[in-house]
Amino acid sequence: MIVPHTSFAALALPRHLALLAGLALFSGIMVKIMIAVGVPDRPDARKAHAKTTPKSGGVGIVAAFLLGILLLYRYGEVSRLAAPLFLGVIAAAFLIAVVSLLDDIFDFPFLVKLAAQLGAALVAVWAGLAVHHVALPVLGVVRLGWAGPVLSILWIMIVTNAMNFIDGLDGLAAGTTLIACLFLAVIAGLHGGFFVYTASLLLAGGVAGFLPFNYPRARIFMGDVGSQFCGFMLSLLGIAATQDQHVTLSFLVVPLLLSGVLLDVAVTLARRGVQGRNVAQAHRGHLYQIAHRAGMDARWIALIYWGFALFGGLSLLVFLHVGSVVKLLALAAPLVPFAVWAWRVRGLARRAGITDWG
Repeated sequence: MIVPHTSFAALALPRHLALLAGLALFSGIMVKIMIAVGVPDRPDARKAHAKTTPKSGGVGIVAAFLLGILLLYRYGEVSRLAAPLFLGVIAAAFLIAVVSLLDDIFDFPFLVKLAAQLGAALVAVWAGLAVHHVALPVLGVVRLGWAGPVLSILWIMIVTNAMNFIDGLDGLAAGTTLIACLFLAVIAGLHGGFFVYTASLLLAGGVAGFLPFNYPRARIFMGDVGSQFCGFMLSLLGIAATQDQHVTLSFLVVPLLLSGVLLDVAVTLARRGVQGRNVAQAHRGHLYQIAHRAGMDARWIALIYWGFALFGGLSLLVFLHVGSVVKLLALAAPLVPFAVWAWRVRGLARRAGITDWG
């Protein structure tokens, strides 16, 4: 159990909320610019939208976060990681931002995307951002040794692609990211994880500036530059939470917050694998896509996935403050609402006559 940090007031919450609001405004301005000049996203058989809409609105998210993280590196005194780790976050963030924006423009093949993501992940891990141990309920602390950096790279790439896959309906990925960031900021702040607290607010500010342009009706999509960046940074913050100079949080924090996203992707890829389909091929077989194809309003689907993030955050609060046996229940809790959702989507697909889940 982690004891809440007693000097949370030292975080100067009002000042940080003002920073969040300022970054949201800056992000919004950048998004409006991208509405005018953004890369056009034209409809096709695997997309949900019916008319050409600009994408790359994630430039606003990226610009706000990078501005904030550079200011934090220059002027931050408490909200810091060790210098090599901090520089690793900045370098990796810049790299994934550049390659994902190029992906929006040139529509790289999947293997090229993976190679670019791998390069950004290697930069972060080479700087020292790797998980070296995992504290598991009942089992206790498991030391990863040489496997730590390898598993960290795999984790970064899984979350980066999961957020990319889930970004298929208005507001779904952005709202999920915003809720996850706010929970992560609150939890890290209460437990003295000052860097993760501030960096989460920076990312939340960028997403908050973008979301009004993407939900309930999208004037612009975040594009790969937004979805890949959000996934990459959330995965990196999950690793950074285990290496903060003030307190180490469980590596399981971010997996719980993104449980809905990760479960959707896992179920979809498993189903396609069993069916002998190419898991790397673009498709419309995610549960959220099936529900939409079956006639469910996209706005409600987004709210359901926001609910998964909210439920994951509440489960996380329980997980961090109970004994080891109850931790197992908290860890498994997100499976329940997701199972209900999967059953509901299966019923919708049957009634709509959808037999091809990909």
